[in-house]
Amino acid sequence: MTDPTVRAATLLKEHRESIDRLDAILVYTLGERFKHTKAVGKLKAEHDLPPSDPAREAKQIKRLEALAAEADLDPEFAKAFLNFIIAEVIQHHKKHQE
Repeated sequence: MTDPTVRAATLLKEHRESIDRLDAILVYTLGERFKHTKAVGKLKAEHDLPPSDPAREAKQIKRLEALAAEADLDPEFAKAFLNFIIAEVIQHHKKHQE
C-alpha cells in the first residue's frame, strides 16, 4: 500500500508535467497564429484595408464561445482571451499601415 502523501506528490508531479507540456503547446500555437495574423496585416496594408474587421471579430467570438462550452471552459474567459488576442493583432496591423 502506497503512502497517501507519496501518492499525492506523484499525482501532483504528473499534473504539473502535463501543464508544462500544454503551456508549451499554447506558446507555439500562439506563435504560429501570430505568423498568420502578421501576414494578414501586411496584406491588408498592401491593399489599403482597415486593420480591424468587426464583423469577423464578432463571428470569431461567438465561435470561440461555442468551442469553449464544448471544451468545458468558461465562455467568458474564452471571450476575454480572444478579445485580448484580437486587440494585439489589430495593433500589429496598424503598425504595418504606418
